Order: sequence, then C-alpha cells, then structure tokens
Amino acid sequence: MKRDLQASVVALIVFTIVLGLLYPLAVTGVSQVAFNDAANGSLVKVDGRVVGSRLLGQGFRGPRYFHSRPSQTEWNPSATAFSNAGPNGADTRDAIAANADAYLRLEGRYDASLTRGEIPPDAVQTSGSGVDPHITPANARIQAHRVAEVRGLPLDRVNALIDDNTDGRGLGLFGQPGVNVLELNLALDKETTR
Repeated sequence: MKRDLQASVVALIVFTIVLGLLYPLAVTGVSQVAFNDAANGSLVKVDGRVVGSRLLGQGFRGPRYFHSRPSQTEWNPSATAFSNAGPNGADTRDAIAANADAYLRLEGRYDASLTRGEIPPDAVQTSGSGVDPHITPANARIQAHRVAEVRGLPLDRVNALIDDNTDGRGLGLFGQPGVNVLELNLALDKETTR
C-alpha cells in the first residue's frame, strides 16, 4: 500500500510538470514561432496603432462605412453570446423584422429597387458569437450603393474593393465566402485619402 501511494504521488508530480507546465509551454512556443499572427489575435494595425482584429467583428456607424451584421452583444468580444431565442419565437421574429425595417430604411435611400425579400439573412440575423467579422458578398453589394454615393466613388470601384476583401471557403471546401468588414472599411479609407 505504501508503494502504491508513493507511485501515485510521483505520477501526480510527473504528470503535473509534463502536462501542466511543459506541454503548455511547448504549444505556446510552437504557436508563437509557426503561427505568430494568429496566436496573438490577428491584430490589424494602421500607422502602428491597433484598430481591430481580423477575427472579431466590430460595429461601424454612419453611412460612409460598411456595417457588420447585427450583434447581440454590441460586438463586445469579452461577452460573446447569442440570444438563445428559438427560430419560431416571437422575440426572434420581432428582432428580425425590426432589423429588416432598419436595413430597408438605410439602404433603400440609395437603392430604390431594394425589397424586403432581397435582404440577405446576415443583414438581419445575429451570428452565434455576436462578433462575426464577415458579411456575405450579397450584403456587401447592397451596402455598396450607399457607400459609393456617400464617398463619391464609382460603384464599380467599391465592388472591386469588395472582391479584394472577400475571403474564400476554408481550404476551398468549407463554409461560404465572406467579406471582412474591418479590412474592407480600411481599404475604403485608403481609397478616399489618396
């Protein structure tokens, strides 16, 4: 029995050192060397100043910018959450209807042919995390009318910027293409300050 107790204590100490100290240090070291940008949050810097992360959405206000999809948490990365409301619930229906009305009010001024049925789902529904950095290309193309007019840019140029900032499917197979809103808005700022 004494020998079993000693073996257990030695195993506890060894595994604590190996799995609690050495393994995390090794994984952290490998990630810092091989995947430095991702391991440090994929931060986006402009003139040496951090303006956001490529992996986290943020709210953009005003007609000059492309807007992210709605967020349950107002794009707060420390409190990511979803509404937990069911897809057929009155709360969900009312939130989607309110978001669709707001979208039509804003975008309809710049594209009179826009109808409620043409609004992409990501324009009115929150993502699971509340901080999704992407919108669909369809959503971006609708918003392009507003952004082009407000900024005084040709619509073709704004659509080209959308194409330049659209991420493809993961490994060419998984998910759907998405437009990174932060990177697109930064590209727009560069375009209009030339």
